[in-house]
Amino acid sequence: MYESGKRSYLDLPSEQQAALIDGARDASPVRGLTHGYYKYPARFSPIFAKMAIQTFSKPGDVVLDPHVGGGTTLVEALAAGRQAVGVDISTLAEFVASVKCTVFSEADLDTLQRWAGKLPARIDIHRPSVTFEDYEALGYYKHLDDPSRWRLRKAIDQALASAVKLQKPRMVSFGRCVVLRTAQWALDGRKHQPAIDDFRKALQEYAEEMLCGARELRAAVKENGRNRVTVLRRNAAGLEHDPSVCDIRAPRLVVTSPPYPGVHVLYHRWQVDGGKEAPLPFMIANKLDGAGGSYYTMGDRKYPELATYFANIKATMSSVAALADRKTTFVQMLAFSEAHWQLPKYLEAMKQAGLAEVFLSDLKHEGDGRLWREVPGRRWYSDQRGATPGSKEVVLLHKKADLTPSQLQGRRSARHQTGLPVRASSARA
Repeated sequence: MYESGKRSYLDLPSEQQAALIDGARDASPVRGLTHGYYKYPARFSPIFAKMAIQTFSKPGDVVLDPHVGGGTTLVEALAAGRQAVGVDISTLAEFVASVKCTVFSEADLDTLQRWAGKLPARIDIHRPSVTFEDYEALGYYKHLDDPSRWRLRKAIDQALASAVKLQKPRMVSFGRCVVLRTAQWALDGRKHQPAIDDFRKALQEYAEEMLCGARELRAAVKENGRNRVTVLRRNAAGLEHDPSVCDIRAPRLVVTSPPYPGVHVLYHRWQVDGGKEAPLPFMIANKLDGAGGSYYTMGDRKYPELATYFANIKATMSSVAALADRKTTFVQMLAFSEAHWQLPKYLEAMKQAGLAEVFLSDLKHEGDGRLWREVPGRRWYSDQRGATPGSKEVVLLHKKADLTPSQLQGRRSARHQTGLPVRASSARA
């Protein structure tokens, strides 16, 4: 790292900078490894995650994602021979990331292959099905009780019952994830529900596709070495005190896509029947939902000046900074509803968290010198018109800064001011 004028620049060869820039701006569809297991909202490109991991870490290093979402960072880190730690407050994110990072044995894959071949025959609307009554009582079938949907609901229940019969926890989770992906295709954002024959066909196709991804991940791990993956379901504020990370080295790379300030993203619901919010994905994953949209976005986007959001992101990144050292590089991809005031405020929050912004010299004469990219048709953006500020994402780069005593005290206070609960659990693939 070196300074030029008032800015600090990463000491990276031009070819590495070009690879990182190209990776960030790549608009290819998400594919490869286990990335297709579930379409998690606002997921970022695995090509970008891969380039960041290759650029800023080496095999065996620790890669941390404090807002893990669908697990893109963890999958790419695992495939590249790195240790990986992912944190998210969502039980659905915990489930998806854990399944994506499961490395199955050949025997398990053969069993799952046989299960996938028989799966379509398990869907028969003339046969009785198991209803998951506890979830039904809690309202997780909401908006699926319409008479026009009983066939699809029954098909989902029958597919789930088949997954549960796999018995081995990791295999049951894979089966549930197949049902999750297929039900998402069948329900989320669709104007017309598919026929049962189409649902059967999709079940088998997604199962086969996911098994191909599982085999690809297994091959990558075999080639590059297997390292530990830790998935924690909790708020990242206070993470430095979690016993699950006490024996893990300082991360060489933090790469993440936190909730976007002021941008509405529906992380925890599917939209069915013209936009009605359905909590069904949690039931399929055998998880419980949280406490509404702001629970997952670190604050209500309508709160004045997004004060709750910025207090929470400062607390989160303060804890992440406490786990890091001088060699750690922080890479964040995010967007803003009103970048002209939210970006400066976000950067100030990072400064208060103990991070100093750094830049790529190859972008010195491009715009504001930061790495911007166009959003390739994200669902949260699809109802907007034209090139609004929310239609672009920016990659922010930081290193750990030298802190004054007053900044240290401010970081301690920030972690106690967050309104999000701290809950922890650990799953290791």
